[in-house]
Amino acid sequence: MTQPPDHDPAPIRPPWRDRIIGKVLQRHWRLSRGLTMGAQVCVIDKEDRVLLIRHGYRRGWHFPGGGVERGESAIEAGTRELLEEAGVIPQSPPELFGLYTNFEHFPGDHIALYLLRDYTQPAKPMPSFEVQEQGFFARDALPAETVGGVHRRLTEIFTATPRLTTW
Repeated sequence: MTQPPDHDPAPIRPPWRDRIIGKVLQRHWRLSRGLTMGAQVCVIDKEDRVLLIRHGYRRGWHFPGGGVERGESAIEAGTRELLEEAGVIPQSPPELFGLYTNFEHFPGDHIALYLLRDYTQPAKPMPSFEVQEQGFFARDALPAETVGGVHRRLTEIFTATPRLTTW
């Protein structure tokens, strides 16, 4: 008997839409900031599954996270994004795992990655344009469109692989 997936499926969207929206947002951020900083959080459950998000404005599956706003620390941004995107509330502070450059995707971009094992998820937000799907996945059963940065970080987190400096 097959088990239903541990995530909420959402309708497929045209791939061109992601590129257009992404380019518009990147131009806005580039004009308003010389350096950009993002915070992502790798949430790991008791079964060593990881929480991944599929956004409506970019392709692939990613860790929850987003941009650090003016006057906000990276850990505050990661905690805020966890609640907004996944309904996750840390029960202890997320641990900084690494700081990465993401220049290939966006010049001047940096990503702080945090690990979180101690959390609650009292309610999952309904699918929206920002987050169309979310779910916990075993490392050997990640969605096909999981992005390369997530694969690389999971290898670093769960094995003795040396950490890179690029996302």
